[in-house]
Amino acid sequence: MSGLSLQQVCKRFGGVTAADNVTFEVPPGRITGLIGPNGAGKTTLVNLITGMIPLSSGRIVFDGQDITSARADQISRLGFARTFQNIRLFKQASVLDNLLIGFYKLERSSLASNILGLPAARAETGRTRAMAQDLLKRFAMSQFAHSPAEGLSYGHQRRVEMMRALAASPTVLLLDEPVAGMNDVEAEELGRIFLEVARSGIAVLLIEHNIRFVTQLCEQIYVLDYGRVIAGGPPQQVVADPAVITAYLGS
Repeated sequence: MSGLSLQQVCKRFGGVTAADNVTFEVPPGRITGLIGPNGAGKTTLVNLITGMIPLSSGRIVFDGQDITSARADQISRLGFARTFQNIRLFKQASVLDNLLIGFYKLERSSLASNILGLPAARAETGRTRAMAQDLLKRFAMSQFAHSPAEGLSYGHQRRVEMMRALAASPTVLLLDEPVAGMNDVEAEELGRIFLEVARSGIAVLLIEHNIRFVTQLCEQIYVLDYGRVIAGGPPQQVVADPAVITAYLGS
């Protein structure tokens, strides 16, 4: 199957098992949801997928290629991009400059060409800036292009981080609580953009605490609790599962 596949993935930190035989698929062209209470191991899975930490056992496969032992930089070059639970921006840089950093994988001109201002380098810079402006329009952020990122509201900083992830032209996009702290209107606006992104052929894994948001966007949802997948399936089936209700509300 094309897309991303986790196969019996395990991660142990000493005597603590953060991921316990986790198996699920993230196919291209749609948004797959991953939900679970605090401490369930959701961010740990993202770190495993992106090569930030090694697996204890199991396999991660992307488009038929085993990437279990691949380094973070190798996985990034395959087209993986992510956002973080805690926003990570160059806060004193402008919004536009933060986006331009995201296009680094598309750069072909050498450092010397850029320093000398050669025609090919100037043309590439022009194309990159045009793509950044397109992203700003798509996220309704054009008016903030030259504003320092640190001066933006929390919701707008979230948007900058997501734009920067998309600037890398990903094939797999991992969204770690992208609407945390946003109101319903802001979340719905971003939800529409996420659906457009998925429909362009990108495999999107959405990790969220906002269950209503996830059920509106995802065809398939997996629920993680204490590092184990306790349910998986269509949204209405999952949210009605007694094991899921117990995990969120207690027995």
